[in-house]
Amino acid sequence: MKLQGKVALVTGGAVRIGKAITLMLAQAGAHVVVNYHSSAVEAEATMAEAQALGVEALAVKCDVADWEAVQAMAHQVTARWGGVDVLVNSAGYFGKITVPTDDLETWRRVTRISIDGAFYVTNALAPAMLSRGGGAIVNIVDLSAWTPWPGFTAHAVGKAGLLALTHQLALELAPSIRVNAVAPGPVMPPPNTSDSQNATIAARTLLNRWGSGEDVAGAVRYLIEAEYVTGETLFVDGGEHLAQYKRRS
Repeated sequence: MKLQGKVALVTGGAVRIGKAITLMLAQAGAHVVVNYHSSAVEAEATMAEAQALGVEALAVKCDVADWEAVQAMAHQVTARWGGVDVLVNSAGYFGKITVPTDDLETWRRVTRISIDGAFYVTNALAPAMLSRGGGAIVNIVDLSAWTPWPGFTAHAVGKAGLLALTHQLALELAPSIRVNAVAPGPVMPPPNTSDSQNATIAARTLLNRWGSGEDVAGAVRYLIEAEYVTGETLFVDGGEHLAQYKRRS
């Protein structure tokens, strides 16, 4: 699929990886919908940056874990453009819980965004996407779908569920809609980590460094444009998933 003139929606598209993906799509000539929940200021800024690249852009506040809100967002987008050609499910919430836990709200919030949210948005937008002749969906997972992280039970289960949803949707929506996933590793160090923590994390990769949001965005673009790829996951992790075999000096 060539992105010029297409319409793309990115959930969580206002900040960090989601923003990098949004701006990649805009730079490629796609009109973009920036979905956000609480990052209103950032969404407006991202929308303005996209518009400065010469495309149309729309920021839409929507909690993807709320089916009625998702339906309203889909109606708004469909009324303006007739639907979307590209969907990137990037929204997520890094809620941390211990097990056993009394914090069931964090469990529900994390898993509902990762699993229910991606399903709701896909379910709401797929009919119009099919009527437009098909499209591409890319889901953002991470290595916790394969390897558990201490304290991130809800997050790991949510990403594993999103990976399973990727495979199932690739089957259900074929051949008109291709569905793939990108699994980032350490990209864009969080603002609350120290230099020593960042160095330790970088050393867990084969490339000994962090990646960028643009690295992930490039992988997303590949999967959108690769017409004979569906049901696949592309790792963008500097080789972290193989680092247990890394040579030690």
